[in-house]
Amino acid sequence: MDLQQMRYVVAVAETNSFTRAAERCLVVQSALSHQVARLEKELGARLFERTSRRVRLTPAGAAFLPSARQCLDAAERAANEVAAAVGEIRGRLAVGVVPSVAAVDVPGALRDFNQQYPNVRISLSVGAGDKLVEQVREGGVGVAFLGLPTTVRPEGVNSRELARDRLVAVVGPDHPLAQESAVDLRRLSSEVFVDLPARTDGRVQSDLAFSAAGVHRDVAFEVTNADFLARLAGQGLGIAMLPSAYAAQLTGVITIEVTDAPTRVEYMIWSRDNRTPAATAFLAILGIPEDDDTE
Repeated sequence: MDLQQMRYVVAVAETNSFTRAAERCLVVQSALSHQVARLEKELGARLFERTSRRVRLTPAGAAFLPSARQCLDAAERAANEVAAAVGEIRGRLAVGVVPSVAAVDVPGALRDFNQQYPNVRISLSVGAGDKLVEQVREGGVGVAFLGLPTTVRPEGVNSRELARDRLVAVVGPDHPLAQESAVDLRRLSSEVFVDLPARTDGRVQSDLAFSAAGVHRDVAFEVTNADFLARLAGQGLGIAMLPSAYAAQLTGVITIEVTDAPTRVEYMIWSRDNRTPAATAFLAILGIPEDDDTE
């Protein structure tokens, strides 16, 4: 069994095709199929069910796949650690971000990192805070930027608090509240809202605030993107609750202070146990030293 055979198995599993897997691995299909067959013979079990119409993992293949990925990740990490020891940073940097984070210029930081470490492949994913924490814990994401309610802290990862910010109401220019300088949650509760999906961190902080004020509200639209929330609000379809620092960057909308608005905390998080050389270098650009293990 060797790493190349594992790469072929992972490629077939991810593409559901020997042809596409061979194209991804830059080999002829016959060579890839031969190596997979050799591995199956060595293991004493078929990893794939092959028909004229599709390829799919057998139960044995499904059991083999996670370990194969771990072996490939470990091999890549070992190579990257050796490269870092002789002064070369390479490999991959996976960054996650909640769209409304404003305490750090993430695109600017990635630009600076790319200029300094051109041999590192960068990937950026946008998602909900709880999902990003899980991905950092599992090692799929190296560094992430979150916005969380004050009642929630990222667990199982190293973290640094970046900023605290209060939410503001965001409305369209023609909304009846557009001329108001400040309102409270009770006044807002009679309006229609656009917000993030229920039970997400960004939604929970607003829901808890309205509940604490003893009022309920009508959320007519649920979307996963803060920018789209603002666009819906700008069209007069409802009120959005967004962090004031993020809302200040928006155009075509009016922001209104909410006197009893909830507070949002922005964090940067990274893995406790699996910090790669690329992640360490990116954290250094952001002012986090290598020995910083803040929780």
